[in-house]
Amino acid sequence: IVSSKEALSHQGILLTMEGSVSLQLSAKSVGLFEAFYNSLKPIQLVNLSLEVRKPGKLPPGRTEIPFELPLKSRPDVPLYETYHGVFVNIQYQLRVDIKRSAFSKDLSKTMEFFVEFNGQKEIGKELTFAINPQSLENAKERKKVPDFLVEGRLDSALCHIEMPLTGTVRVTRSEIPVKSIELQLVRVETCGCAEGYAKDATEIQNIQIGDGDVGRAMDIPIYMIFPRLFTCPTLVTDNFKVEFEVNVVVMLQSGDMVTENFPLKLVRYNE
Repeated sequence: IVSSKEALSHQGILLTMEGSVSLQLSAKSVGLFEAFYNSLKPIQLVNLSLEVRKPGKLPPGRTEIPFELPLKSRPDVPLYETYHGVFVNIQYQLRVDIKRSAFSKDLSKTMEFFVEFNGQKEIGKELTFAINPQSLENAKERKKVPDFLVEGRLDSALCHIEMPLTGTVRVTRSEIPVKSIELQLVRVETCGCAEGYAKDATEIQNIQIGDGDVGRAMDIPIYMIFPRLFTCPTLVTDNFKVEFEVNVVVMLQSGDMVTENFPLKLVRYNE
């Protein structure tokens, strides 16, 4: 759409569609592997151009120019869903360029668009868990850990990205009063090649599902919506991976914190 108070002379209107994967290393990983610097070059997914108007003049007022571009991948690289992460970014853009004469400035506008794909339907299974002092893996002095038992379930660790993560958690017993119960959604981004990989986990969102010393043996619902911009179906390729996990975090008033980690597989499909 071009709006102009006066007739607009131009040397052609060009529309360009671009899609790419941008990879970068975290500060702790830079310098570990020389091979990373070759594998971390942007991966071009699509690059198409179309001249939507020949050189000429647009009339005053509002001009709408229809267009159509096929969203097709290159033979050697498939298309991936739009994803905005910390170390991995998958982005698609449309750019329009209005070429002007030598004495006028060219006009340009860029807009991002989102790409989604439906895959095969998969069925997940209910996942139950129990957290107590004996189940802790990283407890330095297990004898000093107060007695507690936290039980719960996830309806499925295989999640449709447009549906919420659901389940329940309950504090069956706890010597120390509970301060808070939280759900933490984590992205695990891996960049690299055959010579080595850099893997980084960062928090996407954290929601509180229990505040204060919650009642014992009471089911607390788990309900978390996956944010569209910062999640995508779980993705594993030769040069990068995008995976997701959820942590159930129980904080005690003594300052102790108990965490249980669950890998998730996110998918998208037509119901």
